[in-house]
Amino acid sequence: MKLSSKNIETRLDTVYDAIVVGGGMGGLSAAIYLARYGLKCLIVEKGKGRSLWMQDLRNYVGLDPETPGRDILNHSTKQAIEWGADHLRGYVEEVTDEGETFAVRVKLGKKDSTYPIFRSKYLIAASGVIDKLPPLDNMQNVYDYAGYTLHVCMICDGFDMWDQKAVVIAGTEGQIGAAFVLNWFTPYISVLTHGLCEVGDEMKQKLADHGYPLYEAPIAKFHGENHKMSGIELTDGTLIEATTGLINMGSIYHNHYLKNIEGLEWNGENLVTNDMAQTSHDRIFALGDLKQGLNQVSIAVADGTLAATQIWRNIRRASEPRKWDENIAQVTTSV
Repeated sequence: MKLSSKNIETRLDTVYDAIVVGGGMGGLSAAIYLARYGLKCLIVEKGKGRSLWMQDLRNYVGLDPETPGRDILNHSTKQAIEWGADHLRGYVEEVTDEGETFAVRVKLGKKDSTYPIFRSKYLIAASGVIDKLPPLDNMQNVYDYAGYTLHVCMICDGFDMWDQKAVVIAGTEGQIGAAFVLNWFTPYISVLTHGLCEVGDEMKQKLADHGYPLYEAPIAKFHGENHKMSGIELTDGTLIEATTGLINMGSIYHNHYLKNIEGLEWNGENLVTNDMAQTSHDRIFALGDLKQGLNQVSIAVADGTLAATQIWRNIRRASEPRKWDENIAQVTTSV
């Protein structure tokens, strides 16, 4: 059922088997499996997640390489709802562990917001990350190329950068190191810091030894047309020829709602999980970019399958088996 502020009253007394925080690839995978297991599930999706920015999903088995992320999200959301999951557009602000249930406080609406609380036995954290982009006065100029020819994931898109003139945009000296991995795909690399960090002599020498120019002036503008980048202009007037690029400036983790939960094991901003995507808290699961591991759509989808299946196993094992009551007497008599 698609929920909104107009009908959420029908669900406020419901104790869900699981609430999925995040309606990206991993969260929707979990919700689809939960629904097909006959479990009560609520997806809370804030919108504008990482998957939405994927203009082409070029490395997922069975899909046309030009399939945009938004098409998969729309199709999978519809699928989950049709199989019985509830779906709500909202922002999870806080999760409280009440013992047998979690209280999930959700912000609805940007204006005149309301804050309903939903409850569930299990929680699946699938709210993901959002990549940091170089801050420009005109951010639309960045959005015109991000996800097209300006990439944030080398594993996903390194192939599409093969032997092209590329830039690595880094916000710290440590992030410049991506250039020495990107060179598997192309050696024609220029490094930009957007004026965000100082680069030491040792790193400058390493870049020089590889033939990679370093530009420390801020970016003024990306050049190109129809989402295809042709170059980058800096504030000092320098124009760098580049047809592709990798933004390696880190990510913002949407995990704030878990920070007051006791018993969770963290590795930096990532949650530590077992092989079923279960965290150190036995009723909280973490998927995709929120957990340790490879940040890939295929991994997140698999994580959703694993988490939903483990939750089903736990609930099934604690439940009375279903019996064919009408036949019990007959079978007993015949024996």
